[in-house]
Amino acid sequence: MEDLFKKFLYTGVGMVSHNAELLQKNIRVLIEKGKLSEEEGRKVVDDLIDDTNNKREEFEERLKGLVDGLLNRLDLPSREEINSLKSRIAELEAELAASKTTELTNPTTKAKKRPE
Repeated sequence: MEDLFKKFLYTGVGMVSHNAELLQKNIRVLIEKGKLSEEEGRKVVDDLIDDTNNKREEFEERLKGLVDGLLNRLDLPSREEINSLKSRIAELEAELAASKTTELTNPTTKAKKRPE
């Protein structure tokens, strides 16, 4: 799931980067034609970069919230919960192994009494 999230995010970043390059190219053309001053062009590009960074952060937060919400609705365990369960299983297996070892070294048979 994390890989899918990263691929989706990188695709979005790639699209924004491509669009930023196109904008910069078009602004250079406008500057060369004298329709835009270099300072105005630089300001447009800087504003675009700032806005893009802000939108990217907002997008990441929203997407993470959606993914977290989806995982909660699916009732999937978190990585922390899985690791905790793995530790608990290892503890129980160790206890079981120790119990079996004790039984083999101290064989005691207990006769069960039948209720009268």
